[in-house]
Amino acid sequence: MFWSISAPENYPVYSRQPRCQVIPLADQQLAFSIDGVERLRWHASDRSPRPYFFPFNGPSGLSLTRMGHPGAPNHDHHRSIWFAHHRVLGIDFWSDQSTAFIRQRAWKAYEDGDEEARMAVDLAWYDGHDPEPLIEQELIAAVRPAEKGECFLEVQTSLRSVAEQLELGVTNFGLLAVRVAKAISAVFGSGALTGSNGLSGEDALFGQSLAWVDYSGEVDHEIIEGVTYFDHPDNLTYPSQWHVRDDGWMGASVCRQQPVLLSREREVTWRYLLYAHAGSAKHDQLSLISEAFAQSSAYAVKPSTRPHHEAMITRVSS
Repeated sequence: MFWSISAPENYPVYSRQPRCQVIPLADQQLAFSIDGVERLRWHASDRSPRPYFFPFNGPSGLSLTRMGHPGAPNHDHHRSIWFAHHRVLGIDFWSDQSTAFIRQRAWKAYEDGDEEARMAVDLAWYDGHDPEPLIEQELIAAVRPAEKGECFLEVQTSLRSVAEQLELGVTNFGLLAVRVAKAISAVFGSGALTGSNGLSGEDALFGQSLAWVDYSGEVDHEIIEGVTYFDHPDNLTYPSQWHVRDDGWMGASVCRQQPVLLSREREVTWRYLLYAHAGSAKHDQLSLISEAFAQSSAYAVKPSTRPHHEAMITRVSS
């Protein structure tokens, strides 16, 4: 695949330790490392209203995402990279002012490998009043290396209604949200917001149907990096109409114009790819990555055939 990479020449191919690893930590955290360097961390503590990823580190080792809005202290719900939705049966699963929350219920699998590190977890969405959840969510995440210290985060999530049916209502806010670092936002830093249509800036991209959106800028003195957010053609709402802001916000809105109906009998799956890259956005390169991602297979969690492993994460055969 375009975004895959073999081990570098000086990498010990016959080492007992794989190149990409997932490392369980205290307080429901999981670190993803490549060549011994942490690139991403998953947080699922019950102290937060919903789980999230932070940091998501670029080639320099600096995070390309942040916690909170730089100019709005009441935006604590902006937690780097996270799943949420503003209207679930009219219930707010977006802001921290709501009683609704999302909890991780189980680790399903986590795996090391030379090509990528993967995890799978089960989540549940609660309205804050009923002990039974409204939505059951499976999340699979994979981190893999790219050239020059770059890396990819692929996320696949499936939602199923606990009741016979449930509606995700019309809103800009949901499903996968990304708050970029202050330094690479257009308002608070030196960043530029670019879309797959070749245009730049919030005015040209807000509400547009796009295959991908990129935020790039000077993350530190003379260090230019960025993060690209790719939609997948198999997604129900592809190409999404994007909710993007010059203040450092990216979100593929899955319900911008019409609701999405979830059911008990059949889950709905969305796939996304985030690319932590060096330099400014290169349209031709990002288009090639988008095409390769479009041709890739989805993940599935299956019973493991290996000793001492309960489950394994594999690509579904096309």
